[in-house]
Amino acid sequence: MDMRDLWRLDGHDQAELVRTGQLTPLDLVEAAITRIEASRPELGAVPITCFDRAIEEAKAADTRPGGNGSPLSAVPFLLKDLGPGCAGLAATAGSALLAGNVQKHDSTLARRFQAGGLRILGKSATAEFGVLPTTEPAHYGPTRNPWARDRSAGGSSGGAAAAVAAGLVPLAHANDAGGSIRIPASCCGVFGLKPTRARTPMGPDVGDLMNGLAAEHVVSRSVRDSAAALDLVAGPDTGDPYWAPPVDGTFLDAVLAPAERPLRIAFTTRTGMTDLDAECVRAVTEAARLCEELGHEVVEDAPAIGIADVAAEFLTVWAAGVSSAVTAQAFVAGRTPHPGLLEPLTWWLYEQGKAVSAAEYLLTITRLQRAARALASFHERHDVLLSAVTAEPAPLLGTFHHGSPQQQLDRALAFAYETPLANLSGQPAMSVPLHRTADGIPVGVQFTGRFGEERTLLSLAAQLEAARPWA
Repeated sequence: MDMRDLWRLDGHDQAELVRTGQLTPLDLVEAAITRIEASRPELGAVPITCFDRAIEEAKAADTRPGGNGSPLSAVPFLLKDLGPGCAGLAATAGSALLAGNVQKHDSTLARRFQAGGLRILGKSATAEFGVLPTTEPAHYGPTRNPWARDRSAGGSSGGAAAAVAAGLVPLAHANDAGGSIRIPASCCGVFGLKPTRARTPMGPDVGDLMNGLAAEHVVSRSVRDSAAALDLVAGPDTGDPYWAPPVDGTFLDAVLAPAERPLRIAFTTRTGMTDLDAECVRAVTEAARLCEELGHEVVEDAPAIGIADVAAEFLTVWAAGVSSAVTAQAFVAGRTPHPGLLEPLTWWLYEQGKAVSAAEYLLTITRLQRAARALASFHERHDVLLSAVTAEPAPLLGTFHHGSPQQQLDRALAFAYETPLANLSGQPAMSVPLHRTADGIPVGVQFTGRFGEERTLLSLAAQLEAARPWA
């Protein structure tokens, strides 16, 4: 195996090299470290590292044939610098407010990733407190799109998506409360699945975030890596307030097995908060045509609820969530929120969130739950909804930092098109990298499935990957 080509392989293939004795766990780790170090001056995807610890773990790893039985055993991996943490690693949420803060214990998710053999090499960059759909925190600088260095990698999991697209690691942890897995996956040309609400745990520190908007998973080069990672971490933790319905079989089985039947797929290119860019329209219509060629029934249709119908309510919950996160994490770190330590938009949301009354918050949740019922009822007629991920391809760096905080937020929500809808309803949704612009910028398309039916989406994604390989 030529180590210079290792970056091209997904996690399954890298793990297979270890299982068959062609490489050692240490070989994988050292090769990934070399790639990360070489990328850091230009890409800005991995601001926090724990290389020494990863090397020691790799040296002590089980090298018997078959490893620990995980299809991702010994594979290099990154956690996002927001959300679930790992003991001893910095945890800054991309903010100067938390500079120097160190996580004191492992999250349930980190424990499950590591039990599956994934080797944590550090943390990927995030937008400050996950606020924007771009990853340009003032605290450690912008993450650049691997396909065009002057463009955004998306956000808030932009560091993870850029690292995977650039081949630093084959998959990386990401999370999503309004599109933060799917948006960077689209911008960087990788696969990103937001699971069903409560499919993956957030303990032990929280039960859910923003009334269930947020979900934890990964971005990956291949569909099968995403499915295998979900098998590693899915399932409730002790004391979780609620959990997703169980599935028959594994998520990886859904990728490897042929589809049981043709799907009824609706597609839409309707206006979101703004018109869709022609490239995004083209991406959706070409994907619809491909689905039809694969034997699925494809019709043009859309839910009665659009993003404009729930934008005000979503932003109320978003502001309350950001304010809560800033307050809680500052308290744990022994810090006091201050406008000099937070970006202007984050501070504005922090202040806005503090002004939301308990009654207003609960009434907003009730209105959003009514909208979620309308979104879910659409899937009584259709198995899957195909739509754009973003309203335009990856924008130039700096796009979201102009104007007042309200203008920045409005611009961000318009860009996100309708990704927040799946967060409101809790449904699984994925970004599949099927399209590129004439100048090579990736444009993903979004598929949203019924609540609890990630297997349907993963099976479809595997068909699309086979028909139009993107790696």
